[in-house]
Amino acid sequence: MAREECKALLDALNKTTACYHHLVLTVGGSADSQNLREELQKTLQKSQGLAVATRAQLTAALRDRSLGAEELAEFERLWVAFSGCLDLLEADMRRALELGTEFPLRAPRRPLVCTGVAGGPAGVAARALSACSLQREADSDFDGADLGELEQEILQMGEMIHDMEMKVNVPRWTVQARQAAGAELLSGASAGASSASGMSVEERSGPCDQSRALAATVFSAVLLAAVALAVCVAKLN
Repeated sequence: MAREECKALLDALNKTTACYHHLVLTVGGSADSQNLREELQKTLQKSQGLAVATRAQLTAALRDRSLGAEELAEFERLWVAFSGCLDLLEADMRRALELGTEFPLRAPRRPLVCTGVAGGPAGVAARALSACSLQREADSDFDGADLGELEQEILQMGEMIHDMEMKVNVPRWTVQARQAAGAELLSGASAGASSASGMSVEERSGPCDQSRALAATVFSAVLLAAVALAVCVAKLN
């Protein structure tokens, strides 16, 4: 039961972190706005809450001495995935701080960078946030105080990662993956490959050989017609 809860929390954290990553990429671009900055804050708060809950569940599970070898290995895999997710979240937080400092909303002529993203980001943020959390507060404003708060949250995230490594000793290089890297990307291609695997080499090469034979026949016929035409012209002359 604890393992399923940890998986559910980690899945929600992955989705929210991916949403935050997408929103960070639009800072300073044509889709940047007051609404975007607020959604960044709300998505980050949701990610931090999920991170705290996931850490508590995984820490308690890994400290349980009654776990079997298989269950312990599964929780260690979840711990490694959780640690990697926090590393990515911290990197995106630092990127959001840098971009927010370079492209302040209150600047009279704020230069924009070409991010390749246009339109509002609410559709993406809605995957991780509820409709209620996406409501914009009209009297709020994103300024230097928010950037200072983000800087403090980055420091807290770094302390959380360090505290995790001190409390639970799970070296990443000792955890074995359950499947090869990129296996989920190849699952769709494997179905097509398996359906074609029953075809023999002769069957696959048959249409190619037939087309070559047909092309050779047509070329020979055209060549004979040209020779015959040349002979007829020579006799008429």
